Amino acid sequence: MYVTLIAAAALWGAATGLLVPRAAYRLAVEPEEAWRAACPAGHPFAGPARGWLGTARCARCAAAVVGVPASVRTPDGASHHRSAPAAYAPTVRPAVVTAVACVLLVAATGVRPEAGVWLLLAPFGVLLAVVDRRVHRLPDVLTLPLAAATAALLGLAELLPGDGGSWPTALLGGVALGGGYFLLFLINPNGMGFGDVKLAVALGTALGWYGWPVFFAGAFAGFLFGAAYGFGLVVLRRAGRRTAIPFGPFMIAGTLAGLVLGGLAV
Repeated sequence: MYVTLIAAAALWGAATGLLVPRAAYRLAVEPEEAWRAACPAGHPFAGPARGWLGTARCARCAAAVVGVPASVRTPDGASHHRSAPAAYAPTVRPAVVTAVACVLLVAATGVRPEAGVWLLLAPFGVLLAVVDRRVHRLPDVLTLPLAAATAALLGLAELLPGDGGSWPTALLGGVALGGGYFLLFLINPNGMGFGDVKLAVALGTALGWYGWPVFFAGAFAGFLFGAAYGFGLVVLRRAGRRTAIPFGPFMIAGTLAGLVLGGLAV
């Protein structure tokens, strides 16, 4: 049973992770720009959910690649290599990261009902991390629904038998972490984006599910991971002390660490 659950989590993570590149490509734009409506080859997006769901190459590009030889020889005898249309992003990395995250969460949580919540939310965490890493932006179209969905799904999880957390504490955790990040934003708006504040509401809700020790551990882990990364860049002379780095991926990684810790501790 346990091995089957782990295998199912890995498959779910890999499958949903393959959907990340297309959505990340569409969302990774500057704030004043509209979401991308066409693939790198210029084909309008089509498919499920108005083109938001799909693999890392649009259907027309994929059809163009199938059966095309690696090179075409012209009458003059010259060989011209025909390159495939560009994909939105590397496809393996998001799938692997999502699969690993899902496996860790399920391995720590087991068959408790909140495991289903973590599996549903994990792909969106990876998507937000990818977008923030590319353009230093956490879109409202993801962060705000994620906060509402986290609270609602954990509320449903508490109604089921065998849950390992507390929904009221989860809600307080969302308010606490969101408020803490908002205070940091007011103190230093150049160092903390408002997207981080909105993401903190969802992450605080998830961390609060397992209680305050896990809440503080996950919140601190996010700052620790971010500080370690920034220090490493400075040591390697790839950034200065005032270089802006995307903080969302470290917030999400810290939350993952906190949830694994909380799942094991229950």
